[in-house]
Amino acid sequence: MNITIENIILIGSVLLFVSIIAGKTTYKLGIPTLLLFLSIGMLAGSEGIGGIYFDNPEIAQFIGIVSLNFILFSGGLDTSWPSVKPVLKEGVMLSTLGVFLTAISLGVFVYYITDFTIYESLLLGSIVSSTDAAAVFSILRGKNLSLKTNLRPTLELESGSNDPMAYVLTISTLSLVVNQDKQLWTIIPVFLLQMLLGGVAGFLFGKLSKLVINKINISFEGLYPVIVIALMFITFSVTGVLGGNGFLAIYICAVYLGNQSLIHKNTIKQMFDGLAWLMQIVLFLTLGLLVFPSQIVPYIGIGLLVAGFLIFIARPVAVMLALLPFKMKMRRRLYISWVGLRGAVPIVFATYPLLAGIDKAHVIFNIVFFISVTSVLIQGSSLPLVAKWLGVALPETAREVSSDTMHQEHPKTIMEEIRITQNCHANGKKIVELKFPESAIIAMIERNERYITPKGSTEIQPNDKLVVLTDKQENLEAVYDSLQINPDLQG
Repeated sequence: MNITIENIILIGSVLLFVSIIAGKTTYKLGIPTLLLFLSIGMLAGSEGIGGIYFDNPEIAQFIGIVSLNFILFSGGLDTSWPSVKPVLKEGVMLSTLGVFLTAISLGVFVYYITDFTIYESLLLGSIVSSTDAAAVFSILRGKNLSLKTNLRPTLELESGSNDPMAYVLTISTLSLVVNQDKQLWTIIPVFLLQMLLGGVAGFLFGKLSKLVINKINISFEGLYPVIVIALMFITFSVTGVLGGNGFLAIYICAVYLGNQSLIHKNTIKQMFDGLAWLMQIVLFLTLGLLVFPSQIVPYIGIGLLVAGFLIFIARPVAVMLALLPFKMKMRRRLYISWVGLRGAVPIVFATYPLLAGIDKAHVIFNIVFFISVTSVLIQGSSLPLVAKWLGVALPETAREVSSDTMHQEHPKTIMEEIRITQNCHANGKKIVELKFPESAIIAMIERNERYITPKGSTEIQPNDKLVVLTDKQENLEAVYDSLQINPDLQG
């Protein structure tokens, strides 16, 4: 087949279509979509039936970084602050100390069972130290598995926020491998600076992005997600230029935006949800194409040893130590330990040694790939069963009222009509600027004897009648407070 633009587009679109259709089937079966997309990529590769030769780690890394931007940003937008706030400390400890301890313990183990240097061993441990949220929750949703108390928000927060820590550890240990004369303690200031600048930049860019989104006046609603994409990449790149962690910055920025009142917020979230899935498929297909299965075979033995140590020792010990300061039942700690799936992120990070040209780069890449696949197969397929064994899964009769369903919108059953007077505080303000409570919505506005459907950019005018819906009578007090109206004067 001649390599033309049309052929490239055709092959890419066919792979994408097959992945989506196959993913729909495996989603119902609870099989991790990660494994499916990787498998399709490998089948399409040079050693598969597709015969597509792809051996360019630089392009794969670029696709990986762009994809991770969308995946992390979309995850941040969907993170509910009220749900993660009660488990914030636990989540942060797991995504920082837990990742660090996993990297160190696994690195030491690799050092003693291989001919790797200590720095090369720590590099391998750092690369596979983070978990994959997409793989975890595709299984939980596919099996309709609801978890007790705040277990799911804890897992969600850890999975969404631990990639930046693994990235910093990977870059830091890689610098030690490349510069053998460098001392271990020299990476500590760089590590702290990256995390600090990343956190501060993420919050500041979040506030700036909110201001831009709500103040800019664009006639076409579809352009708002495009503006957010631009702001996302600006946040990532500027933070990196300043010496901070760009992945941490975009995640914090997205979490901040996801819990603020934004113009066309639903449109933005839906767009990013679709883009995140697209980037996930493209990323996994690319990594599948990059892998040569015949090169992995020689490392199956060492891969099994490292994967076994990671799953059964390194991850559980790290979780237990990270959660030591908190009161938590042992069965919950054990389940968090088991939900430590490795996915696409470690494989992306494994391209950094390839581009750096270190001696053990291909060995590390093949071992990391084998670990990710093994983790998905062993842990991914057993998550529902382990949840039942440990007693952390809700019974069938309780699932309808589980905490997992709290993310769904509550039905609004109370309607209130509120008249806007000439001297009302809300006059001339956009709805998004009112700090309207999330427990209520403005269903429509009666203006000049006609009804209009409000949006975040809709300005309130004198004599407007707001039709407000909520689910509890007491929520109306918050509505009147946001409008700064005395309810006794209505009537």
